[in-house]
Amino acid sequence: MAARIDGPRLPAKSRHARQLVVFLHGYGADGQDLIEIARQWQPWLPDAEFVAPHAPERCSQSPTGRQWFPLTFRDPNERWRGVVGAAPGLDGFLDAELERLGLDDGRLALVGFSQGTMMALHVGLRRRGRVAAILGYSGLLVAPQPETAADAGPSQQPPVLLVHGDADQVIPLDALFQSADALAEASVPCQWHLSLGVGHGIDPAGLRHGGLFLAKSFGLPFPMR
Repeated sequence: MAARIDGPRLPAKSRHARQLVVFLHGYGADGQDLIEIARQWQPWLPDAEFVAPHAPERCSQSPTGRQWFPLTFRDPNERWRGVVGAAPGLDGFLDAELERLGLDDGRLALVGFSQGTMMALHVGLRRRGRVAAILGYSGLLVAPQPETAADAGPSQQPPVLLVHGDADQVIPLDALFQSADALAEASVPCQWHLSLGVGHGIDPAGLRHGGLFLAKSFGLPFPMR
């Protein structure tokens, strides 16, 4: 049975949630690491509820942090086994959150950082319904050829934005281009943004680019500021 997960939330500014944005944190962090981004995006997404669940496992390398799956960096297959093993718990959480808000997958966006990006891409591309968007910071696509649940054509694939720092020494920049190429080969509409001089993190330009991408993906008016 998959472990239950939960984490910090920020209700919709309008008090009526019409979209759900779920943040998936990186290895050794927790949901608190990303939830503050929601406050920066709220002016553009006033009807979105934000939630940042803590990953189900304690991190062996960071006793106060969490992990979606363990990493030894010695086994080339551990990332694949990791995303596959963690997917049911995350899918169950997403199902429950959407049901609670009376929304469907078309009103859901997944936002990941590092290991959270691996989870966002793996789960988001395999949901029963087409999610609104997948936004990945400083991460990578684990599976070279993502298999969607419906095996649908390009029009049924969610848009993806990958953001990466060119000075990232944790997940090298090559991961961005390899992931973008693999997504394109699988007919997943993918765009990317390169953050110059940025390491394994998110800069203000990357945050703005991501927020505007989500607003567009939800069909909202383009923000004037």
